[in-house]
Amino acid sequence: MERIGNIRILFIAGFGPIVRDAEASHKLYRENLGIPFKEESGGYLHTEALDGARSFALWPLSQAAQSCFGKDSWPDDIPVPQAWLEFDVDSVEQATAELELQGYRMLVKSRKEPWGQTVSRFISPEGFLVGITFTPSMRAAN
Repeated sequence: MERIGNIRILFIAGFGPIVRDAEASHKLYRENLGIPFKEESGGYLHTEALDGARSFALWPLSQAAQSCFGKDSWPDDIPVPQAWLEFDVDSVEQATAELELQGYRMLVKSRKEPWGQTVSRFISPEGFLVGITFTPSMRAAN
């Protein structure tokens, strides 16, 4: 990566939600998504068992709203997301069905985007716009 001033970012070292409701967050990430966490004192959960982010982006809220609802404004009845996070999975349809069974409301459900990604999206307990995705262009990079 290119050096900007005196700072050279090499990769995303970590990303995660600031948890307000530990039970709801643990249920989503540990139980429903099956992420293998190590637990430290004070309820701090972490894992180094997931590959790093393939993309880091500043996504304008108007574009996120367009992606989820087909309009530039976020609906008043849905919490405005504080960040976005996407997990590429084997089957978007299967993961979507499982998450819906667990009570998560999909804002987008197994939609194929013009760039080839299939995505379902929902709001996490922390206020993240979470995507469950299949992204062929990122898999080809492996």
